[in-house]
Amino acid sequence: MTIDEEFMYLAIEQAKSAYKIKEVPIGAVVIKDGEVVGAGYNRRETGKNALYHAEIIAIDEACRKLGGWRLWQCELYVTMEPCPMCAGAILNSRLKRVVYGCEDKKAGSVRSVINLFDLPYNHKPECTGGVLSDECSELLSDFFRELRKNKKNSG
Repeated sequence: MTIDEEFMYLAIEQAKSAYKIKEVPIGAVVIKDGEVVGAGYNRRETGKNALYHAEIIAIDEACRKLGGWRLWQCELYVTMEPCPMCAGAILNSRLKRVVYGCEDKKAGSVRSVINLFDLPYNHKPECTGGVLSDECSELLSDFFRELRKNKKNSG
């Protein structure tokens, strides 16, 4: 197992926490020197807040733990390609590297729809996609299949 896979499995565990509370299962961890300094999973529905994406929660926790907003020594592992808001947070927090699992063909903003990291901002994180993509995609597929089934049975 590679180090990227090891940390992605931690992000998958976060995504499973979201799944358990009926949130879209996306999870993220921020790593510094091989240690988790921030973790999060989607909580938009339970928190009733559009900002409660996994990446934002993990970045917020890392900033508080490390005592600053510049995360230039850190890497973010997230189960799904970041959306525009999260890609913006990645740029603003100066994360040195982003590793994601599956692509997001509808809102992915580091490769699928647009690559915000290619625009002339003052920071360009390294980016690796497709790490444990099948596992990350399967978790999302299972969630939405179950959601459709439950809606069909209740309606």
